[in-house]
Amino acid sequence: MKTDSIPLVERALRSLTEALRATLPMGRIDAQPLPGCPDIRLGLISADFPTGPLPPEVMNAVISRPAYWALCWGSGLGLAQLLYRHPQWVRGRRVLDFGSGSGVVGIAAMRNGAAAVVACDSDPAAREATRANAVINDVRIDVCSDLADAGTDFDLVLMADVLYERGNLPLLDALQRIGRAVVVADSRVTEIPRPGYRLIAQLDARTHPNLNEFDEFRTVRIFAHSFESTSGVSLGAPASS
Repeated sequence: MKTDSIPLVERALRSLTEALRATLPMGRIDAQPLPGCPDIRLGLISADFPTGPLPPEVMNAVISRPAYWALCWGSGLGLAQLLYRHPQWVRGRRVLDFGSGSGVVGIAAMRNGAAAVVACDSDPAAREATRANAVINDVRIDVCSDLADAGTDFDLVLMADVLYERGNLPLLDALQRIGRAVVVADSRVTEIPRPGYRLIAQLDARTHPNLNEFDEFRTVRIFAHSFESTSGVSLGAPASS
């Protein structure tokens, strides 16, 4: 890391800790390395965060202002790891990270040679987390709040942990209109009921840090919808788990 970037990194971590404490007053954000992503550090909730019962007022805050961006969820981590195994998916390409959360997928795309990344998330705290984590990793990512503001003509759209509600399925139709290929990572669905999607990989990835709560969703499935014949975007052979 460049020496002159250290103050910016410290500022980013402080801002994330302040955001986290709006929900979890006892929380702290640390810059943590990620398994399978050798040159990424994310500002995430500290691994020593107490996992016992929360006071009622804190539980109410968790329900009303969930700081999901303070964890690197398994599907996002698994997709980021897959980009390290298959950097040709993103190298030289314009990428949309939809539902970016912590920003891990977009950061992994930039680390593996993407020409540009736009991260889109409706949660303002998640957008700030993506910006902060981009600073921590010394990459440039453009951030927006709405798909209508993301732009068009993406080579590849990446989406992790967005289909937990079936009502989100129509988003796939919109994403297919602006991206030549779409890749979906999700540990909560076993199939995508939309034409053209195929399962290309399954892998084991746990939410990080692991607070002993998410093991039932350890199997991450990767689905792809690709217009290879016209776009030249090839996702290659299925990846092993």
